[in-house]
Amino acid sequence: MSPQAAPPTRRAVTQLDHRIEAVTGHDIDTLWAYRDRGALDEPHAQLVDRHRTLANAQIGVTFYLKLLNRLTSGEFPVDGALFVRIDRTVDQLEEATEARDAAAHKVLSALEPIESAAASTPDGPPLSTDDRAALLAIAGGAKLHEHLLTGRAFVTASSGTRIPYPQMQKLERAGLITRDTSHPVHADQPVSLNDAGRVALLDARRTPTTQAPKSPARPGASPSTPAKRR
Repeated sequence: MSPQAAPPTRRAVTQLDHRIEAVTGHDIDTLWAYRDRGALDEPHAQLVDRHRTLANAQIGVTFYLKLLNRLTSGEFPVDGALFVRIDRTVDQLEEATEARDAAAHKVLSALEPIESAAASTPDGPPLSTDDRAALLAIAGGAKLHEHLLTGRAFVTASSGTRIPYPQMQKLERAGLITRDTSHPVHADQPVSLNDAGRVALLDARRTPTTQAPKSPARPGASPSTPAKRR
C-alpha cells in the first residue's frame, strides 16, 4: 500500500507573502477576499491570481516533501520497492519545486511594478472606516434609488447594506465611484467602484480596517530546490 499524505487544510504560506502584504497594507486572506468581491484594480487582481497559483504550487512541494520524509522515517521495510518509491518521490518533488519557482517568478513580475508605483506615489488623505466599508459594499454591486413620493434617495448594495446618499455623494466627488446615468435614479441607477476607488482601498499608506482571519504560519522555511541527480 502506497503511503498517503493528509491533504492540506489551510492556504499555503509562500516566500513572497510578506512583500505582498507590505506593499498593499493588507494580509493575504484579505486580498484574496477583495479579489473575489471585485474590489481590486487590474494590476492587483493579476498579482492575486498569480499568488494563488504560487500558493497551489507550494502545496505540491509540501506534499512531496512530507511524503519523502515519511518514506525515509523507518516506517517501511528497506528493500528495492522502497528505493523505487523514494526515487519517484524525489523526481516529483523536483518537478513541484520547479513549478513553484516558475510561479514565484510570475508573481515577482506582477509585484515589482506595484512596489515601484507605491514608492513613487505621495501620501494621500486617509479613508475613514465608514468610507472604506462603503467602498467595499459598492464593490459587490450597488444601486441608487429615489423614492417617487418622498424624493428621498438612498444607495443599496447587493449585500443589503444601505449607504447614506450624502456619503455616496462624497465618494463620487472624490472620484472613487461611478454612476451609470443611462439609467434614471427612480429605476435603480447602478453605482460601481472605479479604478481610483479600487486603488484607494489598497493604498499601502492607509491603515487597513478590514481583515480576514489570518492563517497560522507554516513552521519551517520553504525547502530549497533539490539538486538534479545524475
